[in-house]
Amino acid sequence: MVELRKRKAAAPPPVVEKKSKSESKPKATKSDETPAPKEDAPKVPQAGDVIDLDAFGGDLETNEGEQTSLKKLVDDSKAGVVIFTYPKASTPGCTKQACLFRDNFDHLSSTGLTIYGLSGDSPKANTTFKTKQNLPYALLCNPSYGLIGAIGLKKSPKGTIRGVFAVDKKGKVLLREQGGPDATVDAVQKIVADGPAKEESKEDEKDESKEKNGDGAK
Repeated sequence: MVELRKRKAAAPPPVVEKKSKSESKPKATKSDETPAPKEDAPKVPQAGDVIDLDAFGGDLETNEGEQTSLKKLVDDSKAGVVIFTYPKASTPGCTKQACLFRDNFDHLSSTGLTIYGLSGDSPKANTTFKTKQNLPYALLCNPSYGLIGAIGLKKSPKGTIRGVFAVDKKGKVLLREQGGPDATVDAVQKIVADGPAKEESKEDEKDESKEKNGDGAK
């Protein structure tokens, strides 16, 4: 008899595991998903801060079209500058504010502070404003809003917030605040009455007196 041998069953093919799409790509870590930090916005100076006048606010011009800067204005002053900001020349609130600084001009400038108005208006608009209201101080034109923004009185995306800013000869901020027409004048009156500018003016007067009389005259 012929002996039949049983064939061994063929081994099944190896199973290849398919990776899911989620497993094929590396998962993003939290550090990968975190956006790059944004650069901090320039700090708005407050009263008591000392600013670098050389690089503060950029260029601007007077209502007569003369190019200038905050540093030049401060250098040309005796004790520093006061700059009040207004949204638009020849409008009711801005006219009231400008006229209040006009009517109190002698007192506000008595310690050597030089008064200026500042807006985003053109030289022509500000010259008309100055002439019509007989303003005894220059108006500054800043259509780029460089200085207006640097002192923190710029609206977003464009425009001027009413307020006032003052800085002495050494770059020390004497005043920076928002406010209505009366409030901006009152704020300057306070620093004139008892602020650093008055003390520095007194020292300057003493020095001038010594020079005239001669130091230690016998």
